[in-house]
Amino acid sequence: MQPIDAILYTLIPTLILLHLVLAPYTKVEESFNIQATHDILTYSLPLTNLSSSLASYDHVFFPGAVPRTFIGALALAVSSKPFILLFGSWYSQGIARAVLGMFNAACLIRYKKGLDGAFGEGVGRWWVGLVVSGFHVNYYASRTLPNMFAFGLTTLASSNFLPLPAPNKDLERKRQIKGISLLVFSAVVFRSEIAVLLFTQLIASLIQSRITPQTIILTGLASGIVSIALTVAIDSFFWQKPLWPELWGFYFNVFEGKSSEWGTSPYGYYFVNLLPKLLLNPLIQFMLIPTGVVIPALKFRVLEMVIPALAFVAIYSLQPHKEARFVIYVVPQLVGAAALSADWIWKRRGKDLKYGFGSFLIVVSILGCFAASTGMLLISSLNYPGGAAINTFHRVLYKDIRSGLNVEEVKVHMDVLSCMTGVTRFQEVPREGMVVNGEPTKVHYDKTEDPDTLLTPIFWEGLDYALMESPEKAIGKWEIVETIFAYAGIEFLKPGDGTSFGEHLERVYIANNISVIHEGKKQAPDGDEVRDTLRDLEEGGKEVEGTENVEERRLRVRAQEMNRFGTFNLLRDGAREVTGGWWVGPRMEPSVKVLRRVRE
Repeated sequence: MQPIDAILYTLIPTLILLHLVLAPYTKVEESFNIQATHDILTYSLPLTNLSSSLASYDHVFFPGAVPRTFIGALALAVSSKPFILLFGSWYSQGIARAVLGMFNAACLIRYKKGLDGAFGEGVGRWWVGLVVSGFHVNYYASRTLPNMFAFGLTTLASSNFLPLPAPNKDLERKRQIKGISLLVFSAVVFRSEIAVLLFTQLIASLIQSRITPQTIILTGLASGIVSIALTVAIDSFFWQKPLWPELWGFYFNVFEGKSSEWGTSPYGYYFVNLLPKLLLNPLIQFMLIPTGVVIPALKFRVLEMVIPALAFVAIYSLQPHKEARFVIYVVPQLVGAAALSADWIWKRRGKDLKYGFGSFLIVVSILGCFAASTGMLLISSLNYPGGAAINTFHRVLYKDIRSGLNVEEVKVHMDVLSCMTGVTRFQEVPREGMVVNGEPTKVHYDKTEDPDTLLTPIFWEGLDYALMESPEKAIGKWEIVETIFAYAGIEFLKPGDGTSFGEHLERVYIANNISVIHEGKKQAPDGDEVRDTLRDLEEGGKEVEGTENVEERRLRVRAQEMNRFGTFNLLRDGAREVTGGWWVGPRMEPSVKVLRRVRE
């Protein structure tokens, strides 16, 4: 193996782990599998006392719109367990996601090896460069979406449909059988839309006489029966009723059309919007694949990869609800076709000016996409206020206990936004409680969504803390102790403009820390008192009793927020120094607030 190949092989898992580290929290689409993985790891398989053991599982209380399979979560929990024992339960969520990410990385590397064998190492190298300089594959590879459990399997399947270095009918047949079996399993267990990809791939193989109808039927039946038996057995056990989850989901989304409730898009949306985003590099669709189609030596091989992939997207576009993750399975094939052209152009760069210029464009586009995907990663990492909020709550609780809070248990409410943007059971304090100075304090986590309950004062009386997007909805006396910022679009600043982030950060800090004296007692202020204090402070840096002066405040804010926003602040302020005050970048606005009940 040459040094460049060793570097490229390590680049795929390294970048996937980097995306995991910089964006460690999850969104609501990932919640079922991440919560199920937690429950299996925490409560083990409920082989005895079935009802009482399953009662602790998250899906019992929050089953979701349709049931999902436990097979992915079960495999992830079993695979993660040794590493969790080695590194500690505190890192459980990161370890579980890392295991999934490394599985997908291994499948991508296997596809690269398939390209090496079929077309030469140069094609595999360009393929790695085009894939890793993108964003979505690296970002989603460790995310516990059903699509990403399926992605590795479909990538492995696609590698088995690549041509062999030399004709070998027996080996070709075995590879086709393996590819069909993997696609059938993926469609039956994880995502039913993969059946469409299986269909387009089989039609292409039949046209090329690479497989016989008899092999398709026998392999499809055998792998289908095994897959159905496995998912029905495992999922009926966990859901406590006879169940084939993906069939239920297919009926819900296709026949009942319920997926349209999450939004609809026109027929061509995948082609004009989502596929370009997934591929990121515009040269893939506008130069490299078209070049491969018109060069006679490449045409057949390029079409062999492109046609089944695009046919799948064309058929699946009939489904009104569209998301990039539903067609992410075709990225390896489309990039593989582009890599064929990139290698052809690169090898002829010294023979013709047009090939030299084309090679220059390819290299520049990959470097540019690396820069763009880095920016996309940094922005995406700012989209998980719920995950940041629950960690901040734990720090607040720890400080409160150290400061004299003496209770055996506390209860925290987490609103919908918090639960949708990063809160998972992995982040909860262990059942034995938060131990401070040798004394445990148990923490109870509440995710009540019922609007009638949330309007009941007695419900709020039972809470000690809350994570809220809208603090005004909390009934009773509460104080904001921390504010979590989140990405709110792009801001354009010109010379003379204030830094919307920095100024707002200071205002929020002041508002969070103002206290007033009523009848000799320090209390949290009402809205008018907060506004009056802020106005007095901003008029020439005037000091107000109970607050710091302007310079002390700035120093404290910068020190306390450095871990979360220090890099962003330095980048923005440094860039504005260079540009004379101009800046284009992410705008950060308050999102989730950590509230603490004010006790009389």
